[in-house]
Amino acid sequence: MFRARDLFIIGLLFVVAVLHTYGFTLDVQKADRHALHMSVDAIVVVISFAGVGYLLWENYRKHQEIEALNHQLHHSHTRISDLHKKLQQAGKGYIVVIHEQLDAWELSPTEKAVALLLLKGLSFEEIAAIRNTKEKTVRQQAIALYRKSGLNGRHEFAAWFFEDFLN
Repeated sequence: MFRARDLFIIGLLFVVAVLHTYGFTLDVQKADRHALHMSVDAIVVVISFAGVGYLLWENYRKHQEIEALNHQLHHSHTRISDLHKKLQQAGKGYIVVIHEQLDAWELSPTEKAVALLLLKGLSFEEIAAIRNTKEKTVRQQAIALYRKSGLNGRHEFAAWFFEDFLN
């Protein structure tokens, strides 16, 4: 709850307050009291204990704020986890729809593989590296899938699958 620095300052101020209280008590017991000196000592004692009280209250308040933030953070993590699960479920359903459409276009297995990598946003060069083939081959497979789908290029192909998400 308390940081070491805060405990040190509170402890130091408490020791000062106790020492001033002791000094003030000794002054009260003396016969030759000076009103100004006694007033200053009394004010120092009151201010010291008020400072200790304030620092304790402020640390308590900060602790309460941290607890509230931790609660909010935990709640946010729970919500994010729930949303992540929902997105995973939606993604699983969506991939089925994508495969059904690729089947409906009668794409070959290699064209389907290229289509999925294009939907992920990979370049022809990246797809060629993944598939261990030449970039020219990937381009030809992409052209074949655009022709079979009746779409005019990569952007229209991707838009065909993602357009429903925007509506």
